[in-house]
Amino acid sequence: MKTTYSVSDWLPTTKKEVENLGWDQLDVILISGDAYVDHPAFGPAVIGRIIYNAGFRIAIIAQPNWKDDLRDFKKLGTPRLFFGVTSGCMDSMVNHYTAGKRRRQNDAYTPGGERSFRPDYATTVYTKILKKLYPDVPVILGGIEASLRRVTHYDYWSDKLKPSILVETQADMLVYGMGEKPLREVLRLMDRGVPLGSLKTIPQTAVLIKEGDKIPKVKNWNTIELNSYEVCLKDKLKFAANFKHIEREANKQFADRLIQKHGSQLVVINPPYQTMTEKEIDASFDLPYTRLPHPKYEKRGVIPAYEMIRHSVNMHRGCFGGCSFCTISAHQGKMIASRSKRSIMNEVKAITEMSDFKGYISDLGGPSANMYKMKGIDQSICDKCVSPSCLDPTICYNLDTGHKAMIDIYRSVDKLPEVKKAFVSSGVRYDMLVRSPSKKSPDPSHDKYIEQLAKHHVSGRLKIAPEHTSDDVLKIMRKPSFKYFYDFKAKFEAICEKAGLKQQLIPYFISSHPGSTSESMANLACETKDLGFHLEQVQDFTPTPMTVATVIYYSGYHPYTLKPVYTARSKSEKKEQHRFFFWYKKENWNWIRNTLKKIDRVDLTERLLGKRK
Repeated sequence: MKTTYSVSDWLPTTKKEVENLGWDQLDVILISGDAYVDHPAFGPAVIGRIIYNAGFRIAIIAQPNWKDDLRDFKKLGTPRLFFGVTSGCMDSMVNHYTAGKRRRQNDAYTPGGERSFRPDYATTVYTKILKKLYPDVPVILGGIEASLRRVTHYDYWSDKLKPSILVETQADMLVYGMGEKPLREVLRLMDRGVPLGSLKTIPQTAVLIKEGDKIPKVKNWNTIELNSYEVCLKDKLKFAANFKHIEREANKQFADRLIQKHGSQLVVINPPYQTMTEKEIDASFDLPYTRLPHPKYEKRGVIPAYEMIRHSVNMHRGCFGGCSFCTISAHQGKMIASRSKRSIMNEVKAITEMSDFKGYISDLGGPSANMYKMKGIDQSICDKCVSPSCLDPTICYNLDTGHKAMIDIYRSVDKLPEVKKAFVSSGVRYDMLVRSPSKKSPDPSHDKYIEQLAKHHVSGRLKIAPEHTSDDVLKIMRKPSFKYFYDFKAKFEAICEKAGLKQQLIPYFISSHPGSTSESMANLACETKDLGFHLEQVQDFTPTPMTVATVIYYSGYHPYTLKPVYTARSKSEKKEQHRFFFWYKKENWNWIRNTLKKIDRVDLTERLLGKRK
């Protein structure tokens, strides 16, 4: 890895940088809501590198000013093929607002953490500007904001049911999920002269067609028609009924095509590609990233999100947990795409050669830290599976949950003389380590993994996410019973005690999740108090598009059973549930007593606060 760079080592961002490369016109211009960081953890950089690697001329316009004369959108001229638009690594509304809809004070993807460098609903704002300035140039949407808003969805921040972002923006195509494979196909065909408007059947893309126009036939593709946007506006139950199909088809290996009417237009969502192979995912991570922010940001301060991951390694993509409140599987899929050991070790080596490396790898992880190399024992069973989770309600009998490959990576990294310590900071699915698939004996690699983790990869505090203590709530969350937390805690602490290590478990919990009541939150407070926790890592449930929990929050119905589910929706209800996390604060004691008296659970008051003197 190079230790010194010139500006030409980054993808161009200005007209001068384009001219210095000898280019007279660009093939693709990518508009991003994030500052440009040339690192494989930043989606816009990955997409840009793929386009460049495929032989096309690409430039990135990062965080353009949308409030002035729009010169940022004009400075690089008209691309030969298309504009690409992404809000960045986060949905812009999650980036901007807390669960209580308060404006955040900083933006982790902007130099100096400064806010206000991207608009609300960034993908929509950028696209509408481009459509006005360049009506004849195709626009392709990508990134998590577009991906999660590809169908009719509930938007928490406006408290409205919104149409597909394709309809709202009138973009020409949407690439959902991890976009390398569809993007390469789009580039190949457009470079041959095929108009983007003719590309209606590329997997993992969504397009608009006029109602009445024929939907192209594709061999082995079935088509499911969802309840229309207009029907969903009138009937929350029918909106909820859509989601079962949306989630299933997003996670199947051989999925059906979805269509949904929006007035006189039809949103067509083609099935996703199959899970990336090791060779394919390596190809993305092995591209020649500088791993650094663009030099133009040097005087503006550090980019917080980059500081967090600059010395980290992402070992895989996807998550088969299927948690009801999480968008990972909706964007990355539930099947795990794992990198080769060679690719991972090469990245670790590159990190050790960085000028600011002090010997510590901040994370060897992924969406869930301990799912690397995991897949079905019999792939043909996975190919027919429609379950959104491999861990709920039990661990699938066909899932190989062996942790040997991860232990091997950890130990290989530890052997490098340049590495003092490699941490695992991503969330660990602890339940996989203390329960086994039905009718199977425990895997011996599970205890070995806990020991390896506890002794060598914890910085003193291991973060894990039970999320709640109530089995009723956990069932809706698609999370395991809290009893498994006790099992993991006992094993972790026994290993630490034997090794003479003073290390803590830091549990994450969520309040106001669908199904959660004041009583269940009071029980959570009691149970965590008994365990000796003063909770720190807690949050109020934030409804985001494309999750089961958000569908319940808006509609009041579970999309799989279509039965009503209680959800705290008012500001006061949500605030009260969150308040139970902080039972140990004296200013909450009278409120807790009065609340529990109302629901006839004085026994919990005594357990939580003791008998009143």
